[in-house]
Amino acid sequence: MKTESRAELTLRGLVLGVVLTVVFTAANVYFGLKAGLTFSTSIPAVVLSMALLRWLGNTTAQENNIVQTVASTAGTLSSIIFVLPGFIMIGWWSGFPYWQSVAICAAGGILGVMYSIPLRRALVTDSDLPYPEGTACAEVIKVGSGDVADEDSVESSGKGLKAVLVGSLVSALFLVMVQARLFLGDVAHSFRFGPDPRAPVTGFDFQLS
Repeated sequence: MKTESRAELTLRGLVLGVVLTVVFTAANVYFGLKAGLTFSTSIPAVVLSMALLRWLGNTTAQENNIVQTVASTAGTLSSIIFVLPGFIMIGWWSGFPYWQSVAICAAGGILGVMYSIPLRRALVTDSDLPYPEGTACAEVIKVGSGDVADEDSVESSGKGLKAVLVGSLVSALFLVMVQARLFLGDVAHSFRFGPDPRAPVTGFDFQLS
């Protein structure tokens, strides 16, 4: 029986992965500088790519996996915000030279890919580590991609994309309101125990943005 051969690495998969990487990296950099932490982009990338590729049609689980693999780099590349400011803090840099920053990011990405090749056998192939995030991504891809997907999975992927878009619009609207001073982004207050100026001080801070 002859089986149909379908491409795993496609141009549209790479383009979609790059677009999602740019969007998620920008969001991660902003969120990291704002809150001091970043978020993983693998699962959101799976949901978005699954819905978009379904809309384009004739997709496979392998193509969806390529998209989420490319987009997942946004979660690691944005961590450069915790490294480059250190050069300024120690006085090595007085600003952020563009080409040096690009070279550092490129070198880090290339080294990461090179090290992943020998470490794959030790940490993935011959390892019993569960990797819960990767397992979750694989299950989402198996349910919502390729020929195994049914109407319910297609509908759920569409709902997932709609939820992401609505959440993004609400977040953008909230940010505009905070920047326009129409809404408070945080509420902070401190108070002292007793009238003595040397008394201990405590406080609270509720931040929404």
